[in-house]
Amino acid sequence: MPDYSTDSATPQPVQSGLSTNAAGTLAYVTIIPAIIFLVVDPYNKNSFVRFHSWQSIFLGIAAFAVDMVLGFIPVVGWILIPFVMLGFLILWVMAMMKAYKGERWKLPVIGNLAEQQAGQ
Repeated sequence: MPDYSTDSATPQPVQSGLSTNAAGTLAYVTIIPAIIFLVVDPYNKNSFVRFHSWQSIFLGIAAFAVDMVLGFIPVVGWILIPFVMLGFLILWVMAMMKAYKGERWKLPVIGNLAEQQAGQ
């Protein structure tokens, strides 16, 4: 029978499967991973992951709100929706790329809110 007494005396650090860059990038995939990263233990203590999770949530809320407002404006709003959503898509892809590179890229207004929520 093996002796495990030395293993219990020295606790091993908890290893997560994702790097912080990968977790920050995955936070932008949908709002669900962003919320999970704000709740799950190794990620919710990392300010980089928290920042990108909050920024992802706020970006999704902003895109939804702008889509709803433009949807209520006849003709002009309907024409603008594809172009504005393309702008949100470009911002989303840029934020994912910056998170993957390990950069804390703040979007205007949304980035400040995310920084406040992440506890910077």
